Amino acid sequence: MQPSSCDTFVALPPSTEGQRIIFGKNSDRPCDEVQEVVYFPARDYDPGEKVECTYIEIEQAAHTHAVVLSRPAWLWGAEMGANEHQVCIGNEAVWGRESADGDEALLGMDLVRLGLERADTAEKAVDVITELLEKYDQGGSCMEDESGFTYHNSFLISDRMEAWLLETSGKHWAAERVEDGYRNISNQYGITTKIDKEHPEMREYARGKGWWDGKTQFNFATVFSFLTTARIEAAGSRYCEGKKLLEKSNGHITAETMMDILRDKDSGVNMEGMFMTTGSMVSVIPRDPSLPGVHYFTATPDPERSVFKPFIFVKNLLPLKETSSPSYGADDPVKKKPRFQSKPDRKHELFVKHELVAAIIDSHKERGKKITESMRQLEKENMTRMEEFLSHGVEEPDFLVKLFSTSVKEEMDTLLMQLQISANDLVSETLKLQKNKTQVVSLYTASSL
Repeated sequence: MQPSSCDTFVALPPSTEGQRIIFGKNSDRPCDEVQEVVYFPARDYDPGEKVECTYIEIEQAAHTHAVVLSRPAWLWGAEMGANEHQVCIGNEAVWGRESADGDEALLGMDLVRLGLERADTAEKAVDVITELLEKYDQGGSCMEDESGFTYHNSFLISDRMEAWLLETSGKHWAAERVEDGYRNISNQYGITTKIDKEHPEMREYARGKGWWDGKTQFNFATVFSFLTTARIEAAGSRYCEGKKLLEKSNGHITAETMMDILRDKDSGVNMEGMFMTTGSMVSVIPRDPSLPGVHYFTATPDPERSVFKPFIFVKNLLPLKETSSPSYGADDPVKKKPRFQSKPDRKHELFVKHELVAAIIDSHKERGKKITESMRQLEKENMTRMEEFLSHGVEEPDFLVKLFSTSVKEEMDTLLMQLQISANDLVSETLKLQKNKTQVVSLYTASSL
C-alpha cells in the first residue's frame, strides 16, 4: 500500500492578512489509523537521562519545551505539532535514489517531536534535527504492521519570523530559508539550487555516487530524486494544485483560507481511500511576541467533516484526555519483538463519536448536510473568540487552561445531539411506515369485503 498524499503549507507576510504566519498540514495515513492530539509540558532532566523514542533510546536534552502534537496513536513522535515558542513542524515522506530501507533508528515523526521539544526557533529546529540525524540516522517501519513501509523525510518548519524547508536523504540533507510569501510540500523533493544550509559531505557523496558531475550547478532535487518520476507523479500534481490554492488567496491568506485548502478534495489535498487524511492542523502565529499563537487541530479524519479546535499555550495546562488514545505501556505490540503481531484498539473518545456521525453523514445526505453545518458553525464561533486573543493578547490565561478540551466537549455535545435527532427521525420514519402499512391493509380488507 503506497501513500497517495501528505501536504504541508506555510504562508508568511505579505501573502497573509496582517503580520501573521499561517501554517497548515493534512496528515495522510492508513485509513484505519487513529490520530490523537496530546500535550506534554516543559520539563527539566538530569544529566545522563535517556528518552525512549518509537524504536530506539537516545540521550535526553537537559530541558524540553512544552509541545502539542498530532500523532498516530501507536508511536512516540508526531506528524505535526507546535511548541510554546510558536515553532511549528510538519513532515512528509519522500523517496529518491538513496534506499530508505535500513535498520530501526529515528522515524521522521520522532524527529518532528524532538525538534519541537528542543528548539525555540525554526532555524534551531533545523540544527536539532540534522544533528540527531547525523548521530542516530533515520529508519524503521512507518506503519503499524509488518509491511516494512519506510521513507526519507522532508520537514516544513516555521516560527514567528520565518520558515525553513529541510529535506533529507539518509543522513544527507539540504535546507532552504523561506522569509516571505508561501511554500508547500507534497511527498517530493523541492529544494533546487537555493541552499542555505547543507550536510558538509553532501556534494562529495553525490559526486562519488555518480549523481552529480561536480561541475554543473548543484540542484538538490535533481541530484537526489528518482531518475523516473512515476512514483512521485501524483505528489507533483498535488503540489501544483496546492500551490494554485495558495496563489488564489495570495495577500489575503488567513486561518480560514488554510482550512479551506486542507478541506479541498478536488485537488487531492483532502485525501480519501486506503490512505486518507486522518488528522489536520492549522496554526496562526502573530509576529508580535506579546500575542499568542493559536493552534487548531481536528483529531479526527477528513477535515471536511471535522471541527478545527483551538489550543493556546498557557501555564498549568491539563492533559487532553478526550483526544488521547488508550496506553498499553510495555504490553503494546509496538514495543514487543517481533513487532506488530496484533493491533489494539487505539480509538479515543472523540474518535468514537466522530465515527458514528460520519456513518450518518455518508448514508443520509440531508441529515449529513445539517450535521456538517452545525459543526462548521461551532468552529466559526470558536474562531471568532480566538481572533480577540490574536489581536489583543491574553489577559486571564487561567481561563484558557481547558480551551482545547472544552472545545472538544462542545463538539461531542453537538455530535450527540445530532445522533439523537437522527435517531428520532428514524423512529418517526418507522412509525410513519407502520401507519401507512396499516392503512394499506385496512383498505385492502375493506375492498375484499
